[in-house]
Amino acid sequence: MSNSNKFQLGLSTLEREIILENLPIQGEIPTWLNGSLFRNGPSKFEVGNQQYRHLFDGLSMIHKFTFKERQISYRNRFLRGETYRKNLEAGRICVDEFATSVNRSMWQNVSSLLHLNISDNANLNITEIAGHFLAITGSHNLLKFDPYTLETLGKFYYTDELPGLLTTGHPQRDFEKQETINMTTDISQSSTYNIYRLPFGETTRQLITSIPVAEPAYIQSFALTENYIILLEFPLLTNPINLITQKLKGKPFIENFTWKPKKQTRFLVVNRKKGELIGIYEAEACFAFNQVNAFENQDEIIIDICAYPSYAIDDYYLSNLRNPQGCKLSKPELRRYKIALSAQSVSSELLSKEFLEFPRINSKQCQTKDYQFVYGIGFAQEQPNDFFNQLLKIDIIRQKISRWYEEGCYPGEPIFVPEPNSEQEDEGIILSVVLDGNQGNSFLLILDGHSFVEIARTKIPHHIPFGLHGQYFPSTVLPHVG
Repeated sequence: MSNSNKFQLGLSTLEREIILENLPIQGEIPTWLNGSLFRNGPSKFEVGNQQYRHLFDGLSMIHKFTFKERQISYRNRFLRGETYRKNLEAGRICVDEFATSVNRSMWQNVSSLLHLNISDNANLNITEIAGHFLAITGSHNLLKFDPYTLETLGKFYYTDELPGLLTTGHPQRDFEKQETINMTTDISQSSTYNIYRLPFGETTRQLITSIPVAEPAYIQSFALTENYIILLEFPLLTNPINLITQKLKGKPFIENFTWKPKKQTRFLVVNRKKGELIGIYEAEACFAFNQVNAFENQDEIIIDICAYPSYAIDDYYLSNLRNPQGCKLSKPELRRYKIALSAQSVSSELLSKEFLEFPRINSKQCQTKDYQFVYGIGFAQEQPNDFFNQLLKIDIIRQKISRWYEEGCYPGEPIFVPEPNSEQEDEGIILSVVLDGNQGNSFLLILDGHSFVEIARTKIPHHIPFGLHGQYFPSTVLPHVG
């Protein structure tokens, strides 16, 4: 198998659910590492003889690595929501996903719209709200799971009636202000972006502001500073009326959004305290799934994102990713935008020549503040038409690049875990689930956050399909997790 095809194992279904205690460890894990890493992502790409069309469509599986007394255990389990149950009972795909529509009659599509039959296949990320551990995605459907057994516990409901069926899968937790910030998009005749705060430990969202919008954008993440919330509205837009009429014709959700490169990227800046939209600032058209960090510098707002020059969602259709000749992926740039509030202008610059995606920082120490280090995955030059195949640490101040690469291996999102009571920004470790295309399985890789040198790894006996996002929770947050 050529190197450009080895990654395709990460696009194949994993059915196996197992519990493994005391995994063999190559190397040595830090004595202070006590907690659990949860990973979320698609794990089943077909039901019966029907195939999902997009990486974002696959049925969710939660994976958990637990660290305790220098030992590692692992377990995994499908997220068994209504979508999973309905599909497996029917032996076919019977709930629409991000880019996959079910074949129905016009009247069945009408019924689906009237009953808001939106998938609860929450395969994007993990979060915690008021002691509930949740699998989340870009819709209002949140699923609770037991953080020890990974058993699905049913839907989670906020104790409010904030409108909007769409949200972002990247809620931002402000540890200083002890609140989570996120937004919903209400697509209707009078569409709005609704930004809210959720104090830690509570389940009632507090509306900060509602912003009317004629053509809502596909928004997967946003930026947060100490005093501002910034919506990054890329010109991937939908007309609410067209969305409804096209859905009636069976068109998949994301294909009702149109890339309009002649329009500009808009930065909608909201004052966190006053709830006021203080301005809309425009820059050249681009697209991004993930933002890195944002902070203020006197009269400027600095926003760092992984920016694509054009619409990149089509790259992740499985027909492209599974191309025997190798997939064609757009390359995300680590780009910095500077919004000058008084001058009402936006400028941008490239922070690194390395392509970067799935960015993570030391969020406990640096979120909403100036920072130095960003971790992510990228492309080693050795393999053209390949998938993300290296881990990166980028020092954006000194322009220093550290990398981890092994031929035929494909790392996932690097999660930074700070060492307790650490002072240095990169004092901690990196956790990444790596697909080993040579051996046909996966392993958990542990790197030193400062030197970026491997300190340990542990193999599991099967492959883990490419995940999307995950979170680490220390044992002090999860005292009952074994």
